[in-house]
Amino acid sequence: MNRPLFDLDLLRALVMVADCGSFTTASARLHSTQSTVSQKVRRLEEIAGHRLLDRGTRDVRPTDAGVTVLSYARRMLALNDEMLEALSGATVALTIRLGVPDDFAAGRTTHALAAFNRTHPQVKLEVTCGLSRDISAAYDRGELDLVLIKQRRDSREAVVRWPEKLRWIDSAKHPSIDLDPVPIVVFPPRGLYRDDMIKAIEERGRRWRISFTTSSLSGIQAAVADGLGISVLPARVVTDEHTVLTAKQGFAPIEHMDIAILHRPTADPMVSVLTKTLAAMLEHEE
Repeated sequence: MNRPLFDLDLLRALVMVADCGSFTTASARLHSTQSTVSQKVRRLEEIAGHRLLDRGTRDVRPTDAGVTVLSYARRMLALNDEMLEALSGATVALTIRLGVPDDFAAGRTTHALAAFNRTHPQVKLEVTCGLSRDISAAYDRGELDLVLIKQRRDSREAVVRWPEKLRWIDSAKHPSIDLDPVPIVVFPPRGLYRDDMIKAIEERGRRWRISFTTSSLSGIQAAVADGLGISVLPARVVTDEHTVLTAKQGFAPIEHMDIAILHRPTADPMVSVLTKTLAAMLEHEE
């Protein structure tokens, strides 16, 4: 009896659509047309004898049968790549595209990633750093496999999360807190903490003005240290050049932010292993 063979090209199309959550994004990454990718998935469903994707109005998700096929598809594609690498004499590598905020771009994070890489040398890490909003958007477009982001508490489903400890800070040498209006140092519009800072200051009956705007964490740290204004930052990045403002001064901590790790249920098993590495790092910081 001749049993059907699964075409790797069809399997690759399924994996890409599942990872991107969109036929449009998947077709762009595959350098193909949306109709061609859709035809490949339908052909694969005919071979499998099951519907593999739920095609919603906003996103695309694998069915139960799709999850099963995706698991095998990833292994088959990985074996194909492994065979090609072996024949070329190169080291086999799995690439994990990781996104992290700027304040996680060095220090404990690089130490943890280096330790992970020593244990799993076959894994290549592509790390993207930036604002959480940009990292989250890249993840939603299917451009990242695993992200560590900062977000409002319980704003979206996460694999694991921790409360983010935030502090109001001023310059230790050139304090700004008594100025009227009080100058504030902020991330760009829609950046984390910005709206919360303004709302909190207004609730205290204080006037304010934006004195410095930057998308760089180090820029925020330096601007506050040099006396350009007050700001809000994670407790772990407060330095000796800063002084922490307290509730007695009318600046209670902002306590509704989370650090969250996200990856897709269909991700390669090594993504889960890396997630555990990052989770251990964050738990150590608590």
